[in-house]
Amino acid sequence: MNTQSSATTEPSIQSPAAASAARAMYWSIRRELWENRSIYIAPLAAAAVFLFGFAINMVNMRRRFGASLLDPAQQHDLLATRYELSAALIMGTALIVGVFYSLDALYGERRDRSILFWKSLPVSDLTAVLSKLTIPLVILPLLSFAISLATQFIMLLLSSVILLGSGVNIAALWTEASFFHVSLVLLYHLLTVHGLWYAPLYGWLLLVSAWAPRAPFIWAVLPPFVICGVEKVAFNTSHFLALLQERLVGSGDTMGPNGAPKDFMATLIPDHFFDTPGLWIGLALAVVFLFAAVRLRRYRGPI
Repeated sequence: MNTQSSATTEPSIQSPAAASAARAMYWSIRRELWENRSIYIAPLAAAAVFLFGFAINMVNMRRRFGASLLDPAQQHDLLATRYELSAALIMGTALIVGVFYSLDALYGERRDRSILFWKSLPVSDLTAVLSKLTIPLVILPLLSFAISLATQFIMLLLSSVILLGSGVNIAALWTEASFFHVSLVLLYHLLTVHGLWYAPLYGWLLLVSAWAPRAPFIWAVLPPFVICGVEKVAFNTSHFLALLQERLVGSGDTMGPNGAPKDFMATLIPDHFFDTPGLWIGLALAVVFLFAAVRLRRYRGPI
């Protein structure tokens, strides 16, 4: 009887704790977005600048070519290239924001002494660090996806309005855009590469942010630089540098199986991504860095 009563009451005991943890995580993420507005302002600014340049480019093209603008294949390739550039610019901006956000996430709390206030709240150090890691791993990729999709839709509207009456088949612009396919590929790339693949990078930056007494950027760059230098001098090899290069910019394999350059959208889908040992090794390193960052935040005081 006692076993049955304890089993029936266990969900009622666990569910408030789980709900409280989820609520603490939710409000911690809200706090990060409120305190760091560059998380969404920088990608929005990049999109606005690109749209301004795109509109000027479309106007100049209409003035220069008139009704004999380009043949349909060239029109499609030209606009597709513009869509790809907009996505690349927004993703690159979000990556830069994620790097500098992670470097300042825990260091800034100690520098401005707000860590004394946040530690007084009923939020664990694990929740605080996890909420900060969620920003570059989840929030920024999803924001980049939404902003890229909205930007490309506005580009399609602008090109339709500006090129109206110039001889361009406006209906073809809309039917060949294939937003659904492109958006799925972009979302997959953002969640895998910008999320999972870069997880050890963000974990390392958060660890440095929790430990660095001054200048976290220098402390984040200096150890890899020293390791590369020591390896080159001692063994005349560059394995660690190649490892960093593959982690940051990829393997550089942009050629297809037939020796032809890969399409831009094809490069967004890593081959055998989840079968790559480097992915799981990197995730294991990210967990180690995260654990160390949580421990450091627990015992480090204000600067």
